[in-house]
Amino acid sequence: MVEGKKSEHTENLGSHGGRASSWLAVTVMLVGFTVAGFGLVATSWTLIWVGAGVFVVGGILALVFDIFTDVVIDAPRVGMHAEDHR
Repeated sequence: MVEGKKSEHTENLGSHGGRASSWLAVTVMLVGFTVAGFGLVATSWTLIWVGAGVFVVGGILALVFDIFTDVVIDAPRVGMHAEDHR
């Protein structure tokens, strides 16, 4: 493959970046996990439960936003050699 040119295999693969709504759901879950983790270290049951609640809200957002549809299944890479992966 010539460097800088796309083959017909790589032209239609799509992005693995995901949608902004999916990133929002993941960020809310990450914040909840972090708050609950800090609550564990600080031995604060209030922070633990607040973090757990925020995490659950993020999980609900993930279900509502259907984040699993962001997965892009690539076509099989038939005929590619190791030197094509540079």
